[in-house]
Amino acid sequence: MTLDPSPEQPRRRLLVVGAVALGVLSLAALTGYVLLAQPARLLASQGALEPVTVEGRVVDPAGKALRHVSVHVGELIAQTDAEGRFSIGPLGPERSALVKLPGYARHRVALDGTNVTVTLTPQAVKAAYLTYYGIADKGIRERVFDLLDRTELNAVVIDVKGDRGLIPYRTQVPAALEAGALGPVIMKDFDKIVADLKSRNVYLIARIVAFKENVLANARPELAVIDTRTGKAWMDNEKLAWVDPTREEVWDYLIAVAKEAAAKGFDEIQFDYVRFPTDGKLSAAKYSKPITPQVRIDTIAAFLAKARKELGPTGVFLSADIFGYTAFNDNDTDIGQRIEDLAPHVDYLSPMVYPSGYHLGIPGYRNPVHHSYEIVRESIRLTRKRTEGLPVQIRPWLQDFKDYAFDKRIFGVTEIRDQIRGSDEGGGTGWMLWNPRNDYTAAALRPGPMLARKSPTATQP
Repeated sequence: MTLDPSPEQPRRRLLVVGAVALGVLSLAALTGYVLLAQPARLLASQGALEPVTVEGRVVDPAGKALRHVSVHVGELIAQTDAEGRFSIGPLGPERSALVKLPGYARHRVALDGTNVTVTLTPQAVKAAYLTYYGIADKGIRERVFDLLDRTELNAVVIDVKGDRGLIPYRTQVPAALEAGALGPVIMKDFDKIVADLKSRNVYLIARIVAFKENVLANARPELAVIDTRTGKAWMDNEKLAWVDPTREEVWDYLIAVAKEAAAKGFDEIQFDYVRFPTDGKLSAAKYSKPITPQVRIDTIAAFLAKARKELGPTGVFLSADIFGYTAFNDNDTDIGQRIEDLAPHVDYLSPMVYPSGYHLGIPGYRNPVHHSYEIVRESIRLTRKRTEGLPVQIRPWLQDFKDYAFDKRIFGVTEIRDQIRGSDEGGGTGWMLWNPRNDYTAAALRPGPMLARKSPTATQP
């Protein structure tokens, strides 16, 4: 016969089981503490858990203090004062800083001590441009890359989002994929090409066409400039649609494309067509809000300010292409570009100082193609004057294509060298050559040493 256990027996059994469980838990807790505490003590001994504020100074190779230098550590940003000094912190384990100033090569430095000195090297970028189709054509791109070895060129501007809104590589930006930004060019070896150029110490500029955006405007009509006559996307004289510059969803799209380019290794993001349209039936163009000169100015400035803020942590420089005539106009040139309003938000302003583009000439020079040197020099001199006191540098676009507006002359060695001289004497920091066929006048360029492979002085973020 089985006897029922007395009421005391379950109680004792529970007490024993509870004691064993408590012991196991205590041992586990103790073991976890030991395992966690040991690395913590090790990190503490190395100072990693001791947040510190680092002070330093940034100078040029001659020891002169550099003002307005940005020092980035993660999300923290500091800027140097008139004596080149900065203070950044509190810093945790991450002590790698990106130090940059327009007109100088970026520098990555470890903030090992609490007081450091960083030396930045001047950098004048001299670039040629590769179109959406040009970068994809091996013969064309190799012809341009060859100039990097043989001439003074040290940089390339590449269409990352060209005039028709198309991206030449397999983008991973969801909005771009949804809009249909992948066109006839899909380069499988794009990243390899970028890596090779970087290994040769070539400075890479990603050209991103901003508000002239045929792909996005047609995919998402609610973001387009609307034609009041048809109710459809408004088009310019090239029969290409534009997106509404006042819509922040458009800004987010452009910045997403720019971030992807930065991640691929580009040194600079350059926004072109960062303006309101100039040709076509402008009176039929309808935007999401009433447009006045001040609205245009505020819109373009606000977009660049947001782009600068969001792209800042990536370490890239930011530039904007502007009309050459903006140097001479006090208003926004009817497109939202006024130098004083744009300059605080970019590292480089790139006026398009093509003599053929000055249909009215400039004061004292009625026929600009007869005065390439004077046109470029005065445009840059006035732009620099209007940005005085700011760190922004002026790097112009120069004309390396046949005149289309005056006497149809070929822009050859003389005209190109005159423009380069005008840029240098006007105060430009480097320059960029534009030719829509990517066919450049090599004889106009000074010979240069072959770019060093993986130069020991080159530092990349």
